[in-house]
Amino acid sequence: MTDELPELRASDADREQVTERLRDALAEGRLDMAEFEERLDATYRARTYGELAPITRDLPGAAALAPHSLTKSPHVNGGWGGRIVGGEGSSAWGVAVLSGFERRGRWTVPRRFTSVALMGGGEIDLREADFAGREVVLNCFAVMGGVNVVVPPGVEVVVRGIGVMGGFDHREDGVPGDPGAPRVVVTGFAFWGGVGVQRKATRAERLRLKEERRRQKLERRDARKELGGSGEAEDTGGPDDFDDFDDFTDRDGDHGSHRDRRSRRGHRSHGDRRAERREDRTRRRHGGH
Repeated sequence: MTDELPELRASDADREQVTERLRDALAEGRLDMAEFEERLDATYRARTYGELAPITRDLPGAAALAPHSLTKSPHVNGGWGGRIVGGEGSSAWGVAVLSGFERRGRWTVPRRFTSVALMGGGEIDLREADFAGREVVLNCFAVMGGVNVVVPPGVEVVVRGIGVMGGFDHREDGVPGDPGAPRVVVTGFAFWGGVGVQRKATRAERLRLKEERRRQKLERRDARKELGGSGEAEDTGGPDDFDDFDDFTDRDGDHGSHRDRRSRRGHRSHGDRRAERREDRTRRRHGGH
């Protein structure tokens, strides 16, 4: 981002570049979750380079982000080819006897990995792993215990295990993989236990989806603000107005009944006076007092 053009409108690519830097800072522990979310909100709210500049100014590598290019640069992405690295793998065994084990994070899956869970449990997480070959085999043996295999989206999974009073999870079996993605074969034996296979997105992908939902929410909120509160209901003579009208007519009806009663009282008084006058005339004719 340049100081010469602080009011130049920022693009989605510029905001995404800042977001990537914030993600890296969160993963490195330079930002806690509260700071990350606060800066992320500011990133999606930013409309100009001048608003984006302070968000990563105190983070290492900020100079690499500035100035932002006014043209979109190609996104560097190694894809699956970059994760098939060859070699022997960083771990070939996982054993849990009345205990547990896990293989997760950045590690290299060998061409053949063997796990044993005896009255215990284990987890084999491949979401951030590299692969020694295009096909890897996971031998899972669970006796009164369990092994859980977690694979990322796009990986092809084949399940060939046998279960006796136990079972293997076949829900992900046969799902087509992405071009160039590795193939994971899950085999072995389960007795009074089970081997589960789950497909989950990586933490970075979940963060990206969360950020996308947050961005959409902020855009909808900003759109409502720009409309000037058009979402508020207008006063068009709703139920409250009809209630007021009913109250008025009720009161008017009461006044009318009072007038009728007063009118009736007035008519009765006038009739009484006329009767009294007739009686007086009658008494005077007959010489009465």
